[in-house]
Amino acid sequence: MHKLRQVLDWPRPAKRLFVIAVDIIMALLATWVAYSLRYETLHWPSDDQWWVYLLGPVLAVPIFARFDLYRAIFRYTGMDVLFVTGQAIAFYALIRVLLLYWVKWPVFPLTLGVLQPIIFFVLIGSSRVLARYMLAGIGLGKEHYHGRMLIFGAGAAGVQTSSAMAITGHVKLLGFVDEDPAKIGQTINGVPVFSALQVPVLVRDLGITDILLAIPSASRDRRNKIIQSLRTLPVHTRTLPGLADLTSGRVTVRDFRELDVEDLLGRAAVAPQADLLACSLFNQTILVTGAGGSIGSELCRQILLERPRRLLLLDHNEFGLYTLHRELQAWCHAQTSDIELVPLLASVANRQRLDWICAQYRPDTVYHAAAYKHVPMVECNPSEGIFNNVFGTLNMAQAAQAAQVASFVLVSTDKAVRPTNLMGASKRMAELILQAMADRAGTHDTRFCLVRFGNVLGSSGSVVPMFREQLAQGGPLTITHPEVTRYFMTIPEAAQLVLQAAAMATGGEVFVLDMGEPVRILDLARRLVGLSGLSVRDAAQPDGDIEFSFIGLRPGEKLYEELLIGDNPTATAHPRIMKAHEDFMAWPELMIELEQLQQAARAENVVAIRQLLRACVHGFHDEVEL
Repeated sequence: MHKLRQVLDWPRPAKRLFVIAVDIIMALLATWVAYSLRYETLHWPSDDQWWVYLLGPVLAVPIFARFDLYRAIFRYTGMDVLFVTGQAIAFYALIRVLLLYWVKWPVFPLTLGVLQPIIFFVLIGSSRVLARYMLAGIGLGKEHYHGRMLIFGAGAAGVQTSSAMAITGHVKLLGFVDEDPAKIGQTINGVPVFSALQVPVLVRDLGITDILLAIPSASRDRRNKIIQSLRTLPVHTRTLPGLADLTSGRVTVRDFRELDVEDLLGRAAVAPQADLLACSLFNQTILVTGAGGSIGSELCRQILLERPRRLLLLDHNEFGLYTLHRELQAWCHAQTSDIELVPLLASVANRQRLDWICAQYRPDTVYHAAAYKHVPMVECNPSEGIFNNVFGTLNMAQAAQAAQVASFVLVSTDKAVRPTNLMGASKRMAELILQAMADRAGTHDTRFCLVRFGNVLGSSGSVVPMFREQLAQGGPLTITHPEVTRYFMTIPEAAQLVLQAAAMATGGEVFVLDMGEPVRILDLARRLVGLSGLSVRDAAQPDGDIEFSFIGLRPGEKLYEELLIGDNPTATAHPRIMKAHEDFMAWPELMIELEQLQQAARAENVVAIRQLLRACVHGFHDEVEL
C-alpha cells in the first residue's frame, strides 16, 4: 500500500509513462500467449517473429493515445472507458492484420490475428480495472469506513452513487430502500433492496449511521413525507449533489449535501406562474437595488431567466456586487445570452447618483430590495437605519418617478406589521411613502406597489445557517424563546413573489404571500438536529448530543410575526398571493412627518426618532421608555 501511495503522488507525465510501459509489456505478453496457444507449447520467438512481437507496442501506443486512453483517471474508470478501450483494440487489430498481410510474413498464422487482440483486450481491461480498485481503496480497509449507509432510491441516481461509493470506500453501503414493490427483495450489484417500512429495523439491527436521499425526480410532497418518516431515527440524512456531478463519476461522500432549506420548511414550495413572470420582464430594462444581498441577488437570477434586454445591478457593497456580476456573467456566457449586465456602485442615500442612473439607463421597472434588515443592528444604529430604509426608499422612488419608470416595487417584511423594533417601523415608513406616492400619482405616472413576506430560509442572517454553524461546533443551538414562531419561505419563493406581484400591480397595492402556518423556531431546530443524525440533550434525554440554549428575546423582537395590518385580504391572479387593504397617510401630511424625521436622524436624536415613528406607524410599540 505504501508503494501505491507513492504512485499516486507521482506527477501526471510520470504516471502516463508508467502506463505506457505497462501497455508495452501487455502487448508483448499477448503476442507470446497467442503464439503459445496457436502452437500448443511455450513459445520463444525466432527470426522474423521478433518483428511480429515488436509490431504490437509500436501500433498500440499511438492508437491508444489517439483514443485518449492515457488521459483517463484510473480511479474513475468505468464501462465507458472499457468501451473506448475495446474500440481502440479493434482498430489496432484491423491495422495490424492488414499490415502483416501486406508484408506477407509466413511467420504470421491466420489465427494469431484473432487471438492476439482478444488476449490483449483482456490484459488491458484487467489492468485498468485492477488499478481502479487498488488505487481507489488505498488504506481503506473495513475498519476505516466512516459510516454505514442506506441509499433511499434504487433508481439510476442511487445505483450510480453506489458505484461511486464502491470506488471511494469511505462509507459501507448496506442496502437500498425503495417504495417500488417490483424492486423490493431484489439485489443491485450484490446490495439488497429493502422496503421503506423496514428502515427503522434496519437502522437498529445494522447500525445504520447515514441515509442518502437519491430521489432527484421526487416531488416536494414525497420528499417531505420521507424526511418526516426519518426525523425520529438516529441517522444523518443527506441528499445527492447535482445530477451533473453524478454523471461525472466523481461523487464522494464529502460531496453529499445537507438537506436543502426547502426540506426543512416542511411544505411544498409555492409554484410560480410563468405568464406572470414573463409579462413585465421580457426585453425590458430592469433595475434591482440591493442586488448583492440574498433577496436582491435571487431577484437578478430569476429576472435573467425571463430574458430582459438589460439588467442594472445596484449596490453599495463593492464585493457583493462584484461577486454577483461575475456569477451572472458566467451564466450569460454559458447560455450564449446577449443580456447586458451593468454593475452600479451606489448608495440609495445619494439622490443625485440615483437620478443620474435612472436618466442614463431609463429602467422600465425598479425592484427596491436595498435595506438594513437585521433587527439588532438597526436598534444599535437607528439614524443609519432611518436614512437607508426610509429616505433611501424615498430617494429611489422619487428618482424613478422623475425618470418616468413604469413600475416600482418595494421589497418589504412582515416585521413592518405592528412593529416592536426600529427596523420594522422604518420599513413601515417606507411602505407609507409608496402608498402615499401611489395615491397622488396620475394615470401615466409610475405604478408603486409593495410586497411583504416573512423570514427567508438560507438568507444572510437567517436562523438555519446559524444553526448549522452551531451544530458543526457541537452546540449549543441558541434560541431566543421556546415559543417564538415565524413565517418562513425560501429565497426563490420570495423572489418569484416579488416579480409576480409587480406584474399584477396597478398602483398602491400591498401584496402578501399565503405562507401557510407559522413555524416554531424550536421545532425547526429539533428537525435540523434529528436530520443530522444527532439527538437533543435535555432533561428527558441527558445523554443527547446537542443542547438548546434559550437566550431571551433580543431588543425589539416579537414572539409572533404578522403579515396583515388590516383584515379581509382579497385574492389575486395567483392563488397564493393576497392583496391587503391598509390605511396610510396622505402625502402632504406624510411630508411634514418625514421632514421632522430627517432632522431627528441628522441630529442623532433617538428619542425624537422613536416619537415620530410611534406617531406615524400604526401599532408601533417598543419597550424603550422615552
